[in-house]
Amino acid sequence: MEQIPLDVQLADHAVFDTWLAGDNGALVHALQQVAAVQTFTVCWLWGGPESGKTHLLQACVNEAHRHNFCTAYLPVGPGSELEPAMVKNMGDLDVVCIDKIDTVAGSSEWEQAMFGLFETVRQRGSRLVMAAEKPPLHCAFALPDLISRFSSGATFRVHPLADDDKIKAMQLRAGWRGLELPDEVASFLFFRVERGNRYLFEMLERLDRKALTEQKRLTIPFVRSFLANP
Repeated sequence: MEQIPLDVQLADHAVFDTWLAGDNGALVHALQQVAAVQTFTVCWLWGGPESGKTHLLQACVNEAHRHNFCTAYLPVGPGSELEPAMVKNMGDLDVVCIDKIDTVAGSSEWEQAMFGLFETVRQRGSRLVMAAEKPPLHCAFALPDLISRFSSGATFRVHPLADDDKIKAMQLRAGWRGLELPDEVASFLFFRVERGNRYLFEMLERLDRKALTEQKRLTIPFVRSFLANP
C-alpha cells in the first residue's frame, strides 16, 4: 500500500530520527506504535506554534508508509486546498494524520466531515492522529459528539524544548544532513540568532548550502562570517 497522491509535500527530514524528543518521549513512542500496529487508535497532539506538531505528524505518516500501510497527511484550514468531502472519504486508509484541525472548528461542513471520518476509522479499525494548538475541549467545535470522540483517545501536549535541547536538536538535524556541528559552534550560532525552531533549522540549511559550496567545515569563524554576510 502507498500514500494517497494528494498535492501535499512531506518534508524529507520529517522522520522520528531527526526529532529530539526531550520531554516528549511518551508521545514519540505512542506515534511509533500508531505507525506500526494495525489497531483502532485516536491520538490528539496539542502545543504552540513551532512546537514540532507538523514534524511529528509527517514522521508518523512516513513511518507508517515504511510499514506498508496506506496513509495520508492532511493539513486543513486557511491556505489548504483540501475540502470537507475529500477528508470524509479518507476513513478507509490505515493511518490518517490531520494537521491544524482546530482551524476548521465551528464550520458545520467540516465538523460533519470529521465526524464521518472518525466513524469510518473506528469501524475499520484504523488510526487517526490530529494536531491542534489546544486540547479538544478547548477548541471551538460546535458538535458535542465530535468533542467527545476526539477526547476518547490519548491526548499529548507537545512540550517545547529547553535551550540546551534546541542546541542538541540542531546538532541532530546537522548530523542527518551529513554535517558535523561541534558543541562550541552550535552554541555560538544558537545564542546569536532567533531561537524559534523553524528559524534555527532554516539557518542550518543555509549554512549547509554555503559550507557545501565553499567546501568548508562549520567552525566559529565560518559561522561568524556567514552571520555578518548572510
